[in-house]
Amino acid sequence: MKTSWNELVLIEDYLLSDRKGTDRTLHEARMILQPGLRESVFWQEKTYHLVQQYGRQQLRKEIEQVHEKLFTAPEHHSFRQRIMKLFAK
Repeated sequence: MKTSWNELVLIEDYLLSDRKGTDRTLHEARMILQPGLRESVFWQEKTYHLVQQYGRQQLRKEIEQVHEKLFTAPEHHSFRQRIMKLFAK
């Protein structure tokens, strides 16, 4: 299944805009009339969700790496002690 550029623009506009009213209603009517468009919207939404999850996983990995470096490396001992004092209360 190949999505045309015009269809992709419609899908992006529908998913990424916060428009309400006639534009959104018009697009929803198109999805009723064109089942392929509904399927394309579904897969595009799924793709956005997966990209967002991947980005969150990458951010978590980067934060974990910084944490490991700051709390295990000997050169950051004084920093580690200051942070521990903040949370010792």
